[in-house]
Amino acid sequence: MSVELAIGILIIYFGILILISYLTSKGADTNSFFTANRQSPWWLVAFGMIGTSISGLTFISVPGAVGKTSFTYFQIILGHSLGYLTIATVLMPLYYKLNLISIYGYLEKRFGFWSYKTGSAFFLLSRTIGSAARLFLAVNVLHIAIFQPIGVPFIATVFVSILLIWIYTHKGGVKTIIYTDTLQTVFLLVALFITIILVMQQMDMNFGEMIQTIGQSKYGKMFEWDFASPHFFGKDFLAGVFIAIVMTGLDQDLMQKNLTCKSIGEAQKNMFWFYWVLVFINLLFLSLGALLYLYSESKGIPIPNLTDNLYPGLALGGQFGTLAAVTFLLGIIAATYASSDSALTALTTSFCIDFLSIEKFKEDKRQSLKKYVHIGFSALFVVVIGLFHLFNNQELIAAVFNLAGYTYGPLLGLFAFGLFTKIPLKDKWVPIVCISSPILTYILEAQAQNWFGGFGFSKLLINGGICFSLLWIIRKKP
Repeated sequence: MSVELAIGILIIYFGILILISYLTSKGADTNSFFTANRQSPWWLVAFGMIGTSISGLTFISVPGAVGKTSFTYFQIILGHSLGYLTIATVLMPLYYKLNLISIYGYLEKRFGFWSYKTGSAFFLLSRTIGSAARLFLAVNVLHIAIFQPIGVPFIATVFVSILLIWIYTHKGGVKTIIYTDTLQTVFLLVALFITIILVMQQMDMNFGEMIQTIGQSKYGKMFEWDFASPHFFGKDFLAGVFIAIVMTGLDQDLMQKNLTCKSIGEAQKNMFWFYWVLVFINLLFLSLGALLYLYSESKGIPIPNLTDNLYPGLALGGQFGTLAAVTFLLGIIAATYASSDSALTALTTSFCIDFLSIEKFKEDKRQSLKKYVHIGFSALFVVVIGLFHLFNNQELIAAVFNLAGYTYGPLLGLFAFGLFTKIPLKDKWVPIVCISSPILTYILEAQAQNWFGGFGFSKLLINGGICFSLLWIIRKKP
């Protein structure tokens, strides 16, 4: 794909997003930015959340990981079913009842000041690093396809990418994102479908033959019953349950969209439909990964050491034609920016509500504070992505989930203690507990590698359990 074509795609794409931003942010105030005035249609939220949840991480790393883990990632997706059920029936009614803007306000009502600040701080840390890792993927593709050939340094590509996000989110916030994410989800799904069709054509097979071929190959293995494996079914299923609860239900980013629905009933309907569509789409991504490996083997194409490079290398390398390159570029941009613009808005919301208590100010002061916080997190993204570019050396799907197991564990422990007990805590000790929990989990994980192959993704559950136990120790006794 020529540089001129790639630049043209980029200009048209972001031109459409900026137009949507202009139309949706007319008359917007801080209530529009944070809550979309709680008037979003549930079906629009559900569809847009697909793009937010999938991100560029899924778009590149899930197909690439099939070479090492086959279809076992689907065990985590199955576990999500119980996780999303818990979100819809336990967490969302609580958030709506308390009329929250930031979901971490619950921790203040339940435990006190330090618990509230600690929960929000762990979200800010987790989402900043996780979203930077996801955005790094798209920026890297843009750099290779557009900016590197004309001599632009990587950090400049990062700056331009973040600036584009800031331009179409700084005014309308979540109200704009509800619509831009819907459009980006369309682009993502079109790219996925077209790529699968093009690869099938190259391999002279129809849809039925594709399913049969993948099922008979070594890549079609979906369930792992060896307990010593880090991807043993029980480990991955439980991890899927709690990853969904923590990375969706206890995450301001995705919950902020749900809280823009008109009622709790519509928000719950959104969550149920969202899960079933997510199942289907993840199956397609896994199938695409298997097809890419089978195609490479049939053509004698070497598999890259970093499997994240498999899909981009084949799509942009001309193996499937210009259409595949164009749809891949659109798909990776749509997937990653749908996640990153949402994360930037959620980080701004959380900091403004949880640390600046922006509600107590008049609207002009609110607008000013929101603007500077939004710029600040945009700049922080530039710095973190630059650092990630310097030090990353492993598949990102593993890196981000590995990080999530440590940083989201304290949130799981805090919310679980609040929901399943009525015991108050010695609030001032909560920050120490939440810092100690990931450290102890890391030590246990190092030993578990020698005992039975490690915890895998289930380290999130271990971390949450340790945090819960430590919170029990600092409970207030009658």
